[in-house]
Parts: sequence; structure tokens; C-alpha cells
Amino acid sequence: MASEVGKRAVLIAGPTASGKTALAIARARETGARIVNTDSMQVYGVLDRLTARPDAEELVQAPHEMFGHIDPSVRYSTGAWLEDARKQIQDAEAENQELIFVGGTGLYFDALINGFAEVPAIDPSFVAQAETLIQDLDAAGRKALLAEKDPVTAGRLNVADPQRVVRAISVLMATGKTLSAFQDNNGPGLLGGYTLERIVLMPERSVIRARIAKRFEAMMQVGAVEEVEALLARDLDPSLPAMKAIGVGDIAAMIDGKISSEAAVERSVNATRQYAKRQSTWYRNRFSDWTFIDPFAH
Repeated sequence: MASEVGKRAVLIAGPTASGKTALAIARARETGARIVNTDSMQVYGVLDRLTARPDAEELVQAPHEMFGHIDPSVRYSTGAWLEDARKQIQDAEAENQELIFVGGTGLYFDALINGFAEVPAIDPSFVAQAETLIQDLDAAGRKALLAEKDPVTAGRLNVADPQRVVRAISVLMATGKTLSAFQDNNGPGLLGGYTLERIVLMPERSVIRARIAKRFEAMMQVGAVEEVEALLARDLDPSLPAMKAIGVGDIAAMIDGKISSEAAVERSVNATRQYAKRQSTWYRNRFSDWTFIDPFAH
């Protein structure tokens, strides 16, 4: 077991296409660290390329854990991720190994450090109802709706993004209890006693936009279409998180002949850019005490 003094973890967050994988591998090769996935989409199997998981060449350069280990038919939660991460921490401690948590899901990092409210599993029907409630609302409308139903959670959101609003409303519908009430009873974080290095990669917006476009076009050439075909062949519930991964719906529409490949790429690139913008805003607001780095600055 690693000593308290020797326990160390590097946390690498950042918007999609910001260079997180390259930095994590470089650091792991220096220290022999274990890389733990901290991205809610990269946990799912099948979608190797479409979720920009490390490729085969990258995976052999350092130990990688919790990448693609969840079947797309599963609704994987933050609580489930924390339990999987807890085992990785225990194993790393047993081997006196440094940890590198890398990914784009801010909530995972937040839960890892500050703890997480154990919210009961929510029936998908409540999620679907909440999605219907917000489908025609813009950010201001979503914030107003949430303020009406759960004013404390609404007050905690700097950005009323659809996923977080749906989560709060569906929890209230299913349990009769607000998400904020659950959150006020957070369990402890998992990295107590650790020396933490907290990094947010934040390239210039124009650089991220260009990298997203180039990367998605490459994905289309190296298996993204085949991954979506494999996913569709399983006839999964369309409300599953894996089915909502960026690009799945647009590529599915292309496969069905409803849109062109050019349109599928354009829509997916635009959706990815919007997602990167939301991530960047979240990090600036919530991780202001982390070290922000532009990995492409000269």
C-alpha cells in the first residue's frame, strides 16, 4: 500500500479535442502512472472512434483503465463510475502507482474530489418526460423551468445545459425529492490524502474548432460509420446514453439515406463544437482554481 506521503494523482480535464490523451500518455510514460478514463462517453464499448477513445497505438504506451468497459445497453451513472474509480485507486495504491485521471466530464472530476450524492436509479420514463418538457426551451427557458421546480439546483447552475436540467427534473419526478436535497448529503471524495495536480487544457477556440472538424472527418474514414451500424443492429433503446453520443444520430440518418455524408459530418462537427463550448464554460466557472494550459501555444 502506498504511503500517505507518496499518494499522488494528476487530473487532466478539458473540452473535447484539446489534447488530453497526448498529455496523459506523456505524463504516464514519465512516471509509470495508471491512466483512468474520466469521460462519460468513452466508457462505452463499440464506439471506439466516435468517442475519440485512445487508439491501439496509444493504449500500449501506458496502462489505460475504464475505457470501453461498459456495454452500450447500460445506463452508466456517475455513482457507478465512482465505484469503478474507487477500485482503480485501491489497485494503484497497492502497486504504489501514480494515478492520472483524464477526460472531459466535469461532473466526474467534481465527484471524485468533492464527493457525490447517491441518487436512486431513475426510470427512463421520467427522463423521457423531462426531455419533453424542455425540448422547445432555450437556455433561459430551461433555467426558468428548473428555478420553478428546484430553485436551489437552478441557482447552482451557471449554464442550464439540457442534460443537467433533465437530470434535476427527472430526479424530482421520480423521487419527489429535489436533486439539491440529495447533493446536500454528498458522500466523501475519493482522493483524500492525495497530492493533486489539477490541469485544464484550454486551447484557443479557433484551434479547438479546427481540430474537431479534422478529427471528425478522420473518424468517418476509420470506422465511425461501421460503429454506428453495429450499434443500430442491436436495436437498443434510443434514450440510452450511448445512443445519444454525438454523431450517432447524424450517421444513422446518413445510413438510412435521409441526409448526405457531407451533411452528417457538418451536423456532427457543429454539435461537437457546441459541446466543446459548453465544456469550456463549465470549466472556467467551476474549475477556476485549477491550472489552465494551452498545449498548442508557441
